[in-house]
Amino acid sequence: MLRESRVIEFAELSGLFFLTAMAMGAWFVPLGPVLEAHGLGALRPFAFATSGTAALVSPLLFGALADRHLGPARVLRWLALATAGAITLAATAMRLRAGPIVVLALIQLHALCSAPTWSLASSIVLGRLRDAPREFGPIRALATVGWMAGCWAVSALQADSSTVACYTAAGVWLVVAGYTRRLPNPPALESVGGRTLKQRLGLDALALLRQRDHRVVFVTAALFYVPLAGFYPFTPTHLRQLGMEHTAAWMTLGQISEIIAMLGLAHVLGRVRLKWTLATGLGFGLLRYGLCALDGKGWVLLGLSLHGFAFTLFFITTQIYLDQRVPPEWRTRAQALFSLFTSGMGNLVGYLGTGWWFSQCQRAGAVNWALFWGGLALVVVVVLVIFLVAYRGRGHGDRSVRD
Repeated sequence: MLRESRVIEFAELSGLFFLTAMAMGAWFVPLGPVLEAHGLGALRPFAFATSGTAALVSPLLFGALADRHLGPARVLRWLALATAGAITLAATAMRLRAGPIVVLALIQLHALCSAPTWSLASSIVLGRLRDAPREFGPIRALATVGWMAGCWAVSALQADSSTVACYTAAGVWLVVAGYTRRLPNPPALESVGGRTLKQRLGLDALALLRQRDHRVVFVTAALFYVPLAGFYPFTPTHLRQLGMEHTAAWMTLGQISEIIAMLGLAHVLGRVRLKWTLATGLGFGLLRYGLCALDGKGWVLLGLSLHGFAFTLFFITTQIYLDQRVPPEWRTRAQALFSLFTSGMGNLVGYLGTGWWFSQCQRAGAVNWALFWGGLALVVVVVLVIFLVAYRGRGHGDRSVRD
């Protein structure tokens, strides 16, 4: 009976990740082509950067709300409903040619609602696992399958550059909102009384940065997200220039390697020091952009296929690291702080920076892809060197993840 209940629980948690990632993939991957199709291509860097500005505020705020008051499942439910509404408004504005300022404002509204959702879902899942290093990878792999399903649905509907993709994402967010009703909502782990403004805003989570390794991991993640931000906005453009259609479907090659990496993550974490697991993830990120810089169809597809190894070995390992190292009453805020550093600061600098770099790599309408991807590869080299020099990972007591 106990085993059966654990299987049901794993299925519930996997379903949450699957649906949340499906909604994100159906919106995020086709967003660039949708903007271009509606004459809003110039908005692309700013539209993607809205997730960065939103992540500077809302994950910590809603993470503190979940930790201290409402519980993560209930907060996620209302945010999913709000995200669905914001996507619908943004898509309708594009269809009605409402103008770039209106469209960008509605995309920003969507970002404010959706930015905390992934850290909330992660805290729900991690909070119910008994052995996160062993159990999290396979469950998180279902999120990757969900992301792929969102991309496939968009391409199957012939909506790679249509607002139909946006309405599809909004529909899935409504399903997420309904799904959260079947999840238990544990009570807050801290008293809600006598809180300062800093605590209400979740800014007390910044205290985690006092520990050296926490600080190095957070900063490295933010820096790695800067070149990573060029992946989704510009890889579809490169694929189209190489003659490949249905770019949303092609982009799922990165998710295939992500699934493979997640299924093997427990094996890796049990045998390889955390420092070298994270460094290997950075190394795959470097190799990915190096291959894309070769500017051939086969090379770009191979580089695209390495995305999952880079993402899993660095970012998923970091989420497990935080779950192992942070006290239970801080875990939602720790995941939210991670979101602030990556989806917030990293994305904001990354989307605006890679947008500027893309414009510098264009001459007479032609893109120098070797220069573009090569420049991003150079940034990853710098990040890798900083991490290897700064991270220590020794002498922190008992833990499940090896340092």
